[in-house]
Amino acid sequence: MSVIFQGNGPAITIQDLGRPGQIAAGLSRGGAMDRLALFEATALLGAPQVLPALEIAGFGGTFIFKATTRIALTGAPMVASLDGAPLAWNQTHLIPSGARLDLGACRAGSYGYLTFAGGIESAIHLGSQAAHLMAGIGAVLAKGAEITFAQDPDPYAVQMGLTAENRFDGGVLHVVSGPQTDLFDAATQKAFFEAEFTKSNRANRQGIGLDHPSLKFGTDQAAGLASDFIMQGDIQQTGDGVPYVLMAECQTMGGYPRIGTVVPDDLPKLAQAQPGKPFRFKLISRKEAEARTKSEADQLSALRSKITPVVRNPADMRDLLSYQLISGVTAGQDPEG
Repeated sequence: MSVIFQGNGPAITIQDLGRPGQIAAGLSRGGAMDRLALFEATALLGAPQVLPALEIAGFGGTFIFKATTRIALTGAPMVASLDGAPLAWNQTHLIPSGARLDLGACRAGSYGYLTFAGGIESAIHLGSQAAHLMAGIGAVLAKGAEITFAQDPDPYAVQMGLTAENRFDGGVLHVVSGPQTDLFDAATQKAFFEAEFTKSNRANRQGIGLDHPSLKFGTDQAAGLASDFIMQGDIQQTGDGVPYVLMAECQTMGGYPRIGTVVPDDLPKLAQAQPGKPFRFKLISRKEAEARTKSEADQLSALRSKITPVVRNPADMRDLLSYQLISGVTAGQDPEG
């Protein structure tokens, strides 16, 4: 079972939750820029474990399905249609074999996600299917690429929807201090945590810059600073004195001073915002950060409780006979028994 990518989107990759625990080996975690979108899709599709997805940066393209399956569309809402009929975002959809799915530009945000109910079948490296372009693992989808997916365990399940968390307009990024925070004097720290920044055009899977119209945030104690382990969420103050937040495919060693680290649950907000969106940093205690950081199981559980059936107009249901609207009545495709 597969789908053929007919082309257009220049930055589509397979992503899951990445490869934790590999920093000592020189490999950052990687994985989805918006991990919450994977949890949302998994909850919508009723899967027991987090499913890998196609991460689509900016705009998607055309996909031709060679088998019937359900999908979920999550993350940045994009213009979407199935054989010309519009599709809603943050919902599941039954895609018949032979159908054409078109995903256009993001209406808001930066990364949309296309998830297949059975999961993607692709090569596993160090326990993950995620492309990590900086490490040379995987690649962006090329025109004509065939993506194989496993059989949908329940293709005619009720269509489900979710009111997703808004994370596309900037906001507050909660930060914990680190071993280099005190390299910045008190006045610089105060100015930093009171300033409003805007997301820069300098943004990719490695890191995201944040601009300020006038202030620079450097430290005289950075000279001769030895390279050290760095990780996703760290806020480096680069040579031009502006913050640069490390993201999924960051390097694992760096020598720029770090004023703090953004808590993991706030990173989707930064990843999804489009350039020009406003952000502030807020310093919090480690105890508060731990309280704000939810486990994967807790995130999935909370999302599952918010999933609701989608009420559809029968006149719009091209696949009406596929649904068991009356107990015992089916499309007539059940196996003999």
